[in-house]
Amino acid sequence: MSIPICTERASRNEERRCAVMKLNKSEEANTPIPAPAMLGTRSAEKWKNGIQVNELNELETLSIETMNHTYEVTVINPPTAEVLIRGGEFFPHRRLAHISGASLGGSFLKVHGIYVGFNLELMAAGRRIITSPVRAITVLES
Repeated sequence: MSIPICTERASRNEERRCAVMKLNKSEEANTPIPAPAMLGTRSAEKWKNGIQVNELNELETLSIETMNHTYEVTVINPPTAEVLIRGGEFFPHRRLAHISGASLGGSFLKVHGIYVGFNLELMAAGRRIITSPVRAITVLES
C-alpha cells in the first residue's frame, strides 16, 4: 500500500485518503484513554478482588459465582493452575481443566488469575471456555 501524497494536485482518491489520515491523526491526539484501559496501568497496579490459582495450596476448594453460573473448583496443581471444576452447562460433573486466567474478553489475560468483574478463561479437553464475568469468589472450608 502506498502512502498518499497530500498536495493540491492530489487525485480525488488520494484526497479522500489524506482526509481520512488527517481525521484519524486528530482523533488519536485528542481522544483520552481511561487509565484502567491502559496495559501499563494494569500491569503496574496491585491486583485486588481476586486470587491467583498458582498461589493457592493443593486441594484448596473455591466457589466461583459468575453472572450465569456457580462453579466449584478444587486446585490439583497450583503452579500449572490444574483444577477439577464442576458447575455450569459445560461441567455438570467434576472435570479436569487448566485455569488460563482472567480477561475482559480481549487479548489481555491475567495469567492464572480469577478476579471479580473479569471473565474466567480455562481449557478443558482441548476446548477454550470463557465464563460470564465473576461476581464472587469464596474459599471453602476443607
